[in-house]
Order: sequence, then C-alpha cells, then structure tokens
Amino acid sequence: MKLTTAGESHGKALVAIIEGLPAHLPIDKEQINAELALRQSGYGRGGRQKIEKDEVEILTGARNGETLGSPLTLCIYNKDFASWENAMSSGACDKAAMAQKRLTKVRPGHADLSGILKFEQTDARNILERASARETAIRVAAGSVYKQYLAALGVEIAGYVTEICGVKDGGRYAFDELFYAKSTETGMLNSEAAACAKEKIDELKKNGDTAGGAVEIRVRGLKSGFGSMMTYAEKLDGRLAQGLMSIQAVKAVEIGAGFAVAGVSGKDVHDEIFYSEERGYYRATNRAGGIEGGMTNGEEIVLRVAMKPIPTLMKGLRTVDCESKAAEIAASERSDVCAVFALERIAEAVVAQVLADAVAERLGGDTLAQVQARYRDLP
Repeated sequence: MKLTTAGESHGKALVAIIEGLPAHLPIDKEQINAELALRQSGYGRGGRQKIEKDEVEILTGARNGETLGSPLTLCIYNKDFASWENAMSSGACDKAAMAQKRLTKVRPGHADLSGILKFEQTDARNILERASARETAIRVAAGSVYKQYLAALGVEIAGYVTEICGVKDGGRYAFDELFYAKSTETGMLNSEAAACAKEKIDELKKNGDTAGGAVEIRVRGLKSGFGSMMTYAEKLDGRLAQGLMSIQAVKAVEIGAGFAVAGVSGKDVHDEIFYSEERGYYRATNRAGGIEGGMTNGEEIVLRVAMKPIPTLMKGLRTVDCESKAAEIAASERSDVCAVFALERIAEAVVAQVLADAVAERLGGDTLAQVQARYRDLP
C-alpha cells in the first residue's frame, strides 16, 4: 500500500491518497470522523481546535460504502482558510495580506530556519504551513481506513498516555483497559496522575510554556511472520520506528523493553519459547514487544513514543530575524499547550499504516475476501 498526503495548515484542504486497498472493504465514514474528533480533543489544546471541526469527505475510490480497488482519496477542508485566503491562495495573493502573515522571527525547535535555508525562501510561512502538525489530521483519517482494513482480519490497535511533562501514569494495563483512555481528558488511565498532569498543563499555560510527553501503542491479533529479516528495508521494527519518528515533534521510539535492555543481562531480556496444542508456539513474557528479527512473532506489539514540547511558545524564546539578522524573540503562532492526547491517536494511525502495508505485501489480494482467506490460512 502507499499513502500520499498533501496540504498546508491554513490552505484550502488536506488530502490523502491511499493506493493498494482491496475491493469490497466497507468504509465507515463516521468512524473516521470519530477518530478526527479525538485528535482534536484532550486537555491543553489551543484555539485552532475551536475553529475546525474536522470531517472527512471521500472523493474517489469508493461506491455504496465499499472500496473499489482503485485509489481512495480523502479530503478535510480547512474552515480557517476563509480567513486566510487572501494570503494563502494558490493563485495571486494580496500583497498586504501576505505581508501581515509573513514570519521571519524563526522559532527554535521548528522547521522554520532550516526550511528557509534549504528551499531558499524569505518567509517562514512557506515552510511552517506544511511542517505544521495540522497535517496529522489527514494522517489520522487515513489511519482510520487502515484500522478498518486490519480489523477485518481481527487485528486491534489501542494505546494510552504514559507521561505528560514529567507526570507519569505508572500503571500496567490489560489490552482491553486501554480503550477507556480515549474517554479521558488526558489519555491517562490513572486518575491521580491525570489530575496532576492537568495541574501541570495549567501552570505551563499560565507561564506561556508548553508540554511534551509519551504514549504507549499496542497491537493485538496480528499473526507471526509479517516483516522480514532478508533486507534492512523489510524489517518491521525499522519501518515502525521510521513511521513513528515521522510524526511532528516525536524524538524517540521504543519497542518492547526498549532502552531498559541496556541495563540487564540476556536472561532478563529474551523471551523463552513454549509450545502447547491449544496455543501453538508462545512466549510467557513479551520483552521483545512482539517483534523478533524484524518480524512479528504473534505476541502483542508494544511501542512507546515520546514527543518534545511544542516549539511554539506564547512567551517566545530567543532567536534571530532571518531577514535583518537582528536578535529577536521568536514569533508566536496560535498553538496548543499540550497535544500528547492527540499524539496517541496519530501514533495509532501511523502504526496502522505501517502494519497494513506489511500485511498487503505478504498477502496481496484483489478483494477483501481473498485477503481474509489468505490470513486465515497462515499458521
């Protein structure tokens, strides 16, 4: 499968094209919209979420609620474009409007300066509009489609927020408990930790600062053998790490025990293998996080993702004006204080994309029924 996204933060729309979906996959548009609503929610979100009410429009690739096998095109229109059209039109823009929206006081931690230098621009607006995390809305929409594809095979994805700016959830939860996280304000399952996290977010907002955090994503029901050790590009852990690292503001990814493996010996890292007639091959522990040798091993896939604090601070950091070269305070765009709840939804979407691609590679299939039959036949 292949996913291509396009669009700018304050442009007319965000668009995704998904190639490789089989025919006859039912597409639940309301499920996509529910995922989009969750991406916009969470404690500490900013004013943009009050303007936009993200809803998907399916432009191509489906008829009567099912995929056709042709490329599926998804679209989310930016309601804020009406206020920005004079400055963000693909045609001739109003010079005064462009000057008003121009950004040269580049923000530390953002793509502004590196993008200006790389693409020979004089206005960071031409960089930040694409680099913005607003792009993740269309990735979540596409991810919902990939989730529906995986769900047709019995594969489920869930997660929760493990940390917000140093406040840790600290719990260890069964897979089914994770689904409750989406009904909380913070994405945490520990109510005491959630209350502390909200207090921390309020404090940061008062000080014009922002919060980072971490999430855990788990996958249940995917059989062994997806991915491969034959080439580096086929290793599933590498593909998952690349996908998750591509999310704006993400700075670290762990699989299974992650960095903890560096501090213990082999007997406390590797998962011993057992066999029974009822379960077949299985492991009593899952420190590998469901992936060994670049392939799924049939256990739950366990991933943890950390994002840095959002680089747009209401009280800007010291920087340089890229036009005058004078010392300045960084520009302040409308932004969130905390978007860790949203990160969990985005990370689920990216994991679904990577896994759906790996499933399609191995199983092929022109129709959903063919894919399901081939999956059932796997050991």
